[in-house]
Amino acid sequence: MKLIVAEKPDQGRTLASVFQTKKREGFIEILPNDIFPKGAYVSWAIGHLTELAAPEKYETGWKRWSLETLPMIPNHFIYEVVKGKAKQFSIIQKLSADPNVTEIIHAGDAGREGELIVRNILRLAHCSKPMRRLWISSLTPKAIREGFQNLLQETDTKNLYFEAYTRACADWVVGMNASRLYTILLKKQGFSDVFSVGRVQTPTLALIVKRELEIENFVSEPFWEVEANFEIEGNKYKGKWEKDGESRIKTKELAAKIAGFCKGKPAEVSEVKSEKKEYLPPLFYNLSSIQADANRRYKFPPKKTLDVLQALYQRGIVSYPRSDSRHVTPGEAEGFPTILKKLQNMDDYRDFFPLPAESIRYNSRYVNEKKVTDHYAIIPTEQVPKMDRLSADEKKLYDLLARTLIAAHHNKSIAEYTTVRTLVDERAEFISKGKVVVEEGWKRILPQKDGDKEQVLPALKEGGKGKVVKADAKESKTQPPKRYTEGQLITLMKTAGKHIEDKELEKVLMKTEGLGTEATRAGIITMLKDRAYIDVKKNLVFATAKAKILVQAVGGQILASPGMTAKWEQRLKEIGEGQASPKQFMELTEKMVSHLVSETSEHAGQWSFSTEITDAFVPGKKKGRGARQASIGSCKKCGGNIVDKGTFYGCSNYQKNKCNFTISKKILGKSISQKNIKLLLSSGGTESIEFSGKEKPFNAKLVWDEKERKIKFLPVSQ
Repeated sequence: MKLIVAEKPDQGRTLASVFQTKKREGFIEILPNDIFPKGAYVSWAIGHLTELAAPEKYETGWKRWSLETLPMIPNHFIYEVVKGKAKQFSIIQKLSADPNVTEIIHAGDAGREGELIVRNILRLAHCSKPMRRLWISSLTPKAIREGFQNLLQETDTKNLYFEAYTRACADWVVGMNASRLYTILLKKQGFSDVFSVGRVQTPTLALIVKRELEIENFVSEPFWEVEANFEIEGNKYKGKWEKDGESRIKTKELAAKIAGFCKGKPAEVSEVKSEKKEYLPPLFYNLSSIQADANRRYKFPPKKTLDVLQALYQRGIVSYPRSDSRHVTPGEAEGFPTILKKLQNMDDYRDFFPLPAESIRYNSRYVNEKKVTDHYAIIPTEQVPKMDRLSADEKKLYDLLARTLIAAHHNKSIAEYTTVRTLVDERAEFISKGKVVVEEGWKRILPQKDGDKEQVLPALKEGGKGKVVKADAKESKTQPPKRYTEGQLITLMKTAGKHIEDKELEKVLMKTEGLGTEATRAGIITMLKDRAYIDVKKNLVFATAKAKILVQAVGGQILASPGMTAKWEQRLKEIGEGQASPKQFMELTEKMVSHLVSETSEHAGQWSFSTEITDAFVPGKKKGRGARQASIGSCKKCGGNIVDKGTFYGCSNYQKNKCNFTISKKILGKSISQKNIKLLLSSGGTESIEFSGKEKPFNAKLVWDEKERKIKFLPVSQ
């Protein structure tokens, strides 16, 4: 008898659904069949059933956050069952010990994390029975049956486990030590909060803060442009003045002079250049590309996209979502006609048929086995759903995948771009640009947000003569760099190699797909939000004062460098390929952390933060215990400690005496800094703050009124 261990309950139920079964508590019994003559049990993890133990489990002295305990380097790492998941663990443990079970089938997600999750459970359950590996990219009945008939040997994927295990242990060493180090040192500077630091999250945060500072330090400068309206042989169009390829004019006076000179003057078309551009249909999606596109189209946070895709995958509707490939194998391509035939019968897609290309089996743009890694691209499976059975979010993502598959079988899109040069009075040159869609092609199926704003130009010929009907000088301002969207953060992490000056490291990072992995990037962004390093407003990413403080403190340390991640990812990948030693990797990590602790502790006294950043600092929400409970000052009502409660500051005596003294972190649209909270508690009033009133902003202090026993506004004249 076999024991099949899946990664999630839905996944386990789907794997069992192709056989006759009996439902049990915490597992499913598969009755004897052609694949499992003696039957099988299917049980499951609930994601990560085990986790690396907290520092105090290694040494009791490590529970206290102090510099003296750093660096914390365990002699060996301990995994333990996650609190609240012990019941499911004991079910798997009991089944694995069943004498009727002779073999384990590892059926976790076919990737590094899936490898780690299931093997750790079996290791903690002390199961040493023979094991084989189910490795499939979709959960359709056909794929499941074929997967069970072609199981991999345990040794085929063992190096992936070593890679994931080493990654987890190294991240523990870096995260636990660096987070405590910077939290303790920054607390001495007056910042009472937990400053989480990580191998991937910190270099990502450094790139976000870099953009934030570029925006803040940007000085907008005015410029002027001259636009003219022409009438040439009965044709009307517009043009912009240019000289030596530059249209911006530095002074209003010069722009007005040029506009004045051109009004009513004769004009002649000096050059007409047309160029056709062809656009091939887009590649299939991998996780990063669909996260970026879903964010651009629907404002989906990356984690939401992954969660929705995972739900579709577990029902067998789409292929494995955590793929980093945008290609498929010939075998998958042979199944496309079946999928497309089913899509053709659906109202949403009927108009796109018949297809210009019946098959793309031999089109290497999409079908290239050499470019398929562990998994092929994310595509619809032959299990095409009824759209009314999908949720609104599932429909949107499934529709993207279906349309991308259909578009791959359509013609390229063709547009003609025209540039016209118009000479005014044989002196001033104007440029006009236009675009005409020659063939819509695949863009009919997958409409794109067209960034081109070119006008549709009339048919103009060189030598055509006419005049300037109107000419105006228009004022504009230089614009700061644009903020990242959440979708662009995914792309930023994937292409972080572009931010490295060292060309060799850049090649490594690009080869290893940037910061993080397809599976972890969404989680990193969610983590940055949860830990109050970034705010996302209307899909735009803002770095908080807390983020600026940490990135400034980390400074030039390798922790903030994508280059460090490049080296890590290269070595981890080599471990996964069996070409590098986990032990040597951990030794190098431990040396790096030891050096970080000593060097940072030595130079922390030289840190200096601007008043602007200090005043803007507001501790963020944090889970669990830690610096959040540090006292900000004494309660004005009962003398207890005022502590950070997440979105507000409150009295620690609430449970004891129901003291209801609170101060919101945001009042009338203004974040109240920790510095001002301390001033209010110690001296009775804050500094002057500009608040957003109903009609107009006003300046006031927050003061404690002892008589009324409450906080009030005290207006301040400017």
